[in-house]
Amino acid sequence: MITQADFHPAFWLRGSHVQTILPNLLRPRHSIPLRRERMELPDGDFLDLDWAPNVDGPLVILFHGLEGSSRSPYAAGLMHRLHDQGFQALTMHFRGCGGEPNRLPRSYFAGDTGDMAWVVEQLTRRFPERPVAAIGVSLGGNALLKWLGETGNASPLTAAVAISVPFDLDKAARRMEKGLSRVYQGYLVGRLKRSTQAKCSRMVLPIDCDSLSGLRTFREFDDAVTARLHGFKDVDDYYGHCSCRQYLRGIQVPTLILHAMDDPFMTPDVIPTEAELSSSVNLELARHGGHVGFVEGRGSYWLERRVPHWLQGSLAAGA
Repeated sequence: MITQADFHPAFWLRGSHVQTILPNLLRPRHSIPLRRERMELPDGDFLDLDWAPNVDGPLVILFHGLEGSSRSPYAAGLMHRLHDQGFQALTMHFRGCGGEPNRLPRSYFAGDTGDMAWVVEQLTRRFPERPVAAIGVSLGGNALLKWLGETGNASPLTAAVAISVPFDLDKAARRMEKGLSRVYQGYLVGRLKRSTQAKCSRMVLPIDCDSLSGLRTFREFDDAVTARLHGFKDVDDYYGHCSCRQYLRGIQVPTLILHAMDDPFMTPDVIPTEAELSSSVNLELARHGGHVGFVEGRGSYWLERRVPHWLQGSLAAGA
């Protein structure tokens, strides 16, 4: 089902770039104290979880976006609000995103569902009496929706929310090569190159480390680095297998997707049609909102109201 979101920004906040950039400038990065837990993975690597203060409510796991972390303003804001609403919130850092480089040559990618599946399995064993929900943001949202579609009725999650998802990775990458979106691309690709170059100095990687400086776009980086590190033939093979749009019909868990039509990280034609959604998915579209923005006004963030409210209703219905 596709419905119109009830997000209404102040008149001076309707620009997509204002919506995208302003929250990163204004929101605090540390809103509640977090407890770090390191989980050792079966392949010898590790993941870091950041836990909000303990409460007895349902578990809600946040999967961050590209080069994000629990320090990202959207994550800090959501974690704080979820905690206030009685949820046990935590952020799972993808490999290498918790502030310390991971041990293996591989990193993380937009279709990286194995680690989230493993973490959820560990948590459901640890807390068998608690329902578990998940929130995926941008790249993390793509991976979450892909996993939900892959697992169908077998998903261990009770509910899920995905925010500002690049449903079609190829189209999203090409959008980032145009207009002001190139600024975001330059910033993010620069961060990816720096972290990869640092890894090249510590271990042997199956990539051409000398070519990193010449990579300018997401497609170039994903072809030379992401695809090679994670077993894909090339960038088209990677994008083709990992774009979540093709998995949406398989989702059987109550799922809310929040998306803005003016998201500068992608064009409107990446948004799935109603026929591509399962009956368990509600896609709420807003005319404005940018990429993970949705700022209503000074100090007012729609995501921090909408997401906990929907989770409360969904988890109560599934209890």
